[in-house]
Amino acid sequence: MKAAELIKPYFIENRFRILIGLLCLITVDILQLFIPRIIKRVVDDLTTFHIEGRQLLLYALIMIAIAVSIAVFRYIWRRCLFGTSRRIEEGLRNRLFTHLQNLPASYFDGVKTGDLMAHATNDIQQIRMATGMGMVAFNDAIFLGLAAIGFMAYINVKLTAFVLIPMPLIVVSTLFFSKKMHRRYQSVQAAFSDLTEVIRERFAGIRIIKAHDRKKEAAAVVETASQNYVKKNIRLVKIIGSFFPMMLLFTNLSLAIVLYLGGRQTIMQTITPGDFVAFISYLGLLTWPMMALGWVTNLIQRGRASLDRINKILQTTPAIRDKKNAGTLDKVKGHIVFDQVTFHYDCGKNGNGAPALSGIEISIAPGQVLGIVGPPGCGKSTLLSLIPRLYDIQEGRILLDGHDIRTLKLQNLRSHISFIPQEPFLFAGTIRENLAFGNREVTERQLAKATREAALYDTIKNFTEGFDTVVGEKGVILSGGQKQRIAIARCLLHEADILVLD
Repeated sequence: MKAAELIKPYFIENRFRILIGLLCLITVDILQLFIPRIIKRVVDDLTTFHIEGRQLLLYALIMIAIAVSIAVFRYIWRRCLFGTSRRIEEGLRNRLFTHLQNLPASYFDGVKTGDLMAHATNDIQQIRMATGMGMVAFNDAIFLGLAAIGFMAYINVKLTAFVLIPMPLIVVSTLFFSKKMHRRYQSVQAAFSDLTEVIRERFAGIRIIKAHDRKKEAAAVVETASQNYVKKNIRLVKIIGSFFPMMLLFTNLSLAIVLYLGGRQTIMQTITPGDFVAFISYLGLLTWPMMALGWVTNLIQRGRASLDRINKILQTTPAIRDKKNAGTLDKVKGHIVFDQVTFHYDCGKNGNGAPALSGIEISIAPGQVLGIVGPPGCGKSTLLSLIPRLYDIQEGRILLDGHDIRTLKLQNLRSHISFIPQEPFLFAGTIRENLAFGNREVTERQLAKATREAALYDTIKNFTEGFDTVVGEKGVILSGGQKQRIAIARCLLHEADILVLD
């Protein structure tokens, strides 16, 4: 799917809001175009002394009315257009997160967390800017620019023709710089992802860094990533730094033409002083559309680069997913069979293709407790992660009550399994929130029962806030054993038929 197809549904969904916003934006542009006409009449009347105080007051009141109208319509279009871009931002971020949750564990073995954070923040923000401010700048570049040229031609066609001589240079420059901008924006965003990952990793391991007194080494790694990010940005700034001054140069060339030729025509009375002032005002209005043409190119190229990155993730097909005819099990006895199971990682641990598990034959009867022991790296954790289908096997079968787990719906399969990983993860909330894990129906009695079974109840009661104690990021206030017991209690609350302890 093309990257542009990602945002198309949001535009269709908000089409009426966008239409109202564009109409209000055009209304603001039209009102701005009438201001030079009023100034022209005032200047002409003043130079000929054919004006009275009442007329000046009337002109002043008209200007106030236009200013108020511009403020009202500008507020509406900002709410509509920028509001739509915010909805696109929210929708894409939610879609990205939902898709990432559906990807198998193997995907995250080869992806940096910093990259994913950059996608969910910086890339989504760039798309919002392109669809919000980019839409406004594009509209002004087209409508306000053409309308200003039309009003200038109404005053004097010949002068307008001379003024527009530098304008094609703007279009040529825009086309020349746009491709370079796109490539360098992609480079900058990739460097931003690397920097985010490096900083995240150092903060996550700050205790190890302090314990081994490696602050200088950690700072050096961050500094290297930061310098690379700055280097990429400087390359981008060189392009932008050349592009925008060039836009201003061409615009000021037009102003110089107006001052000379327009001034001569005013002296020769071909145009009135009011026409001369109005013409310069319209040229001022034309400056923004010409600048907007460059800015919208900037925004679109940055947004396009970000959209390509997001689209690349969304086009990643989940390797582990439900089959079309996947079934469900209402009740599970818990009979698990590994039938000639062979598994190897695509990347990471056994990235060379050597099997992590080969020809595994195990039968676990309902109610049976089975402990698996062995040296580090022999595949104990790998074997356990295959039961809830965190990974899919390459050969053999894993049966649950006689059913191949690949023929069951993932949600149904995992609802019958409580899985405790080797490294328990706690969220930066309360003990209660970590135990309930989003289940609002958990009662105090259930919490007490589960924590007693996990030998944690007395420890929690010794905390001042009890179950409402905030554990901090990753359970920082708790010991390793307490974290493990919370993870065990969380699984016991699930009351699944199968308990897997890594």
